[in-house]
Amino acid sequence: MKNQTKVVLLGTGTPNPVPERSGPCVAVVVNDQSYLVDFGPGLVRQAQKAYRMGIDGLQARKLTRAFLTHLHSDHTVGYADLIYTPWVMTRDQPLQVFGPKGLKKMTEHILAAYEVDIHARKYGLEKANQEGIEVVANEISEGLIYKDDLVSVEAFLVDHPPFESYGYKFTTPDKIVVISGDTCPCDNLVKHAKECDILVHEVYSSQGIKGRTPQWQKYHTRVHTSSYDLGKIASEVQPGLLVLYHQLFMVTRDEATDESAIKKRTHEMIDEIKVHFTGHVVSGNDMDVFD
Repeated sequence: MKNQTKVVLLGTGTPNPVPERSGPCVAVVVNDQSYLVDFGPGLVRQAQKAYRMGIDGLQARKLTRAFLTHLHSDHTVGYADLIYTPWVMTRDQPLQVFGPKGLKKMTEHILAAYEVDIHARKYGLEKANQEGIEVVANEISEGLIYKDDLVSVEAFLVDHPPFESYGYKFTTPDKIVVISGDTCPCDNLVKHAKECDILVHEVYSSQGIKGRTPQWQKYHTRVHTSSYDLGKIASEVQPGLLVLYHQLFMVTRDEATDESAIKKRTHEMIDEIKVHFTGHVVSGNDMDVFD
């Protein structure tokens, strides 16, 4: 079967404003339809960049379906961009969004914040369409939450306190793709990701965390997944491909702009993962495409 499904890393970043890594956003693209996971800053421009690379489903005006893992700011700051920019670019159908409790209120507040702009674009000289600015916000629970002719999407709870946080499993005609969102090691993820084709999973450096303060060590070990632990997870899941994103390299401030230091830490993290997992591992970068 010809590959129909592509996974596009529109943003692989964290809350840290690293210029080379846009905010977290992963696109699953099936034929000419895209499904976005998370709304990090810059996502629409990244999607348009992917469109220029030849991925038609990521043209800005075609962004109509999106899934949110949790309400952390680095995953939601681009939400207003996702609502408004594709509409300005003539999206002519409502944006369908799925995510945890709190999504509806967030949506209402964003729409209210831009009320003057919406009115001006609808009734001023632009005469923007009525439908493309509408948002259908669905607050979800575990299980099958979305299905169309190209994909079915299951949500499953992961462990990222204090939020209600979800991972997502996309089943397409030729792939099973699982995206972890932010989580510490989680049996529920292993259960849902078993033998998937592509697992996109967050990670922090097992070596790098040793240089953090006790407060930050306590935080990261409780809410995120170390490279050693991700190796154990992958050894249970046995994905066809493990893609690292939302990578916390935990280099020093001086090293953060040193490309060689980041490369060294990246290789180190992959080696730590491979202590337990012998399969294919890739450290993801913005605009990487996997099919």
